[in-house]
Amino acid sequence: MKIRNTTLVILATISLAYVCAQTQTGKASFYSKRATGSRTSSGERLHHDSLTCAHRTYPFGTLLRVTNERNGKQVIVRVTDRGPHGRGRIIDLSYRAADELGIIAQGVAVVKVERLRNTKVPFKPEDALPEIDFEVTEYTLPEDGVFHFNNNDQQVHVKKLHTPDKKKKSAVSKKKSAGKK
Repeated sequence: MKIRNTTLVILATISLAYVCAQTQTGKASFYSKRATGSRTSSGERLHHDSLTCAHRTYPFGTLLRVTNERNGKQVIVRVTDRGPHGRGRIIDLSYRAADELGIIAQGVAVVKVERLRNTKVPFKPEDALPEIDFEVTEYTLPEDGVFHFNNNDQQVHVKKLHTPDKKKKSAVSKKKSAGKK
C-alpha cells in the first residue's frame, strides 16, 4: 500500500512538473523592424509582419500562446529562432506579435507563454524551391551574347562555362534591362 501511494505521489509530481513546464511567466522583448530579412536559427527569414518568436527550448515550429499579463491581450506565435539573449527574458517576439500584445511603447512586458501543441509542426524552410523542368534546345549564340525578346523588360545573357571535365556548357540568366520600362 505504501509503495502504491509513493508511486501515485511521484506520478502526480511528474505530471504537475510537465504541466508547469508548458507554461512560463516572465519578460518578453521584441525584434525591431530593422531585423527584417535576417536569417533565424531555423533558416527562415525574419519578417516584422510575421507572428513568430524566439525561445530557448521549444522546437522550431511549436505554437505558443503569449498573453500580456498587464492588459490580457493574446497572440499565437510560431517558434522560428533561438533566444532571447537578453538577461531575464523568456521570449523574443516579432514586431507584429509585440504590437498585437500592446508592448511596443514600453519595449519589455511581463507575459505568460503557453505551449499549444505537444506535437511539432512540420518545418519547411521558406527558401525551398520547387523542382522546375525545362527543355534545352540548340541555338546559335549572338555575337554580343545577349538574346533579345519581344518582352521589353527581359534579356537573357548567355555565358560559356567550363566544367571540370573540360566540356563547354552555357549558363543562362535573366536580367532586367537598365534603360527600358
